[in-house]
Amino acid sequence: MTELAHLKFYATQEHPCSYLPTEQATTLFLDPSQPMDVAVYAKLSEVGFRRSGDHLYRPHCQNCSACIPARLPAALFNPDRQQRRIIKRNADLAVTAARPAFSEEYYALYSRYIEQRHADGDMYPPNREQFSTFLVRDLEFSYFYEFRLNGQLLAVAVTDLLPSGLSAVYTFYDPDHERRSLGRYAILWQIAETARLGLHCVYLGYWIKNCRKMNYKTQYRPIELFVNQCWTILT
Repeated sequence: MTELAHLKFYATQEHPCSYLPTEQATTLFLDPSQPMDVAVYAKLSEVGFRRSGDHLYRPHCQNCSACIPARLPAALFNPDRQQRRIIKRNADLAVTAARPAFSEEYYALYSRYIEQRHADGDMYPPNREQFSTFLVRDLEFSYFYEFRLNGQLLAVAVTDLLPSGLSAVYTFYDPDHERRSLGRYAILWQIAETARLGLHCVYLGYWIKNCRKMNYKTQYRPIELFVNQCWTILT
C-alpha cells in the first residue's frame, strides 16, 4: 500500500472561491498520474480529501480555513422529528445501485436540477461533457444509487464505497418533488446504508459556517468535523 508521505501533490494558483465570494482559494490535488487506488483514497479521506471526477483534492488556502471536512458516524445517528418525517414521506421509493454510466435519463435529470437549483453556480449551464467528466467515471468503488417511484427516476446519489464508509460525492434530483426533500433523504438513506453495511461513517464533504448552501450539513447530529488534524464530534 502506498504511504501518504510518498505521494506527490500539486497546488493550483489562487482563484475565486466558489463558496465565499470575498475569498481567494487554492486547491491541493493528488498527482493525477497516481492510480485511483481505493486504499489511498480511503486514507486521504481520513485527512479531509474529496473526489471530483478522476481527481482527489483538498482546499489549501493560505489565509482561510473555512472549509472543514465533515462526516456522519452512522451508528450514533438518531434522526430528529423532521428527518423521520422525510424518511416516512419517501418510504415508497425503491433504491437500486447501478454502475456509473452516461444515459439520457440521468443527464436530463441532472440538467433540470442544475438549471433550477444551481443557476448561480459554476456548473451552470450544464452540458454532457461536464456531466461525464464530473460524475461518470469508471471506478470500481463508485455507484449511482437510483431513487425511483414506480420506475420514474427521481434522484441519483453518486456515492463511493470506501473501507470505512460511504463518500457522498454528489446528489441530483427532480426539482418538481420539493415536498419530498430528496437531497436530505438521499443523505438519510446513505446513513442507513452505511449502518447496514457495518461501516463507520458518511463523508459529507466540506462544511462552511458562513456559506448558506453548506449549513444543512450540521442538521445531522452527531457530526464529526476535522479540525486541527483530528476528527471531533459536534453533538
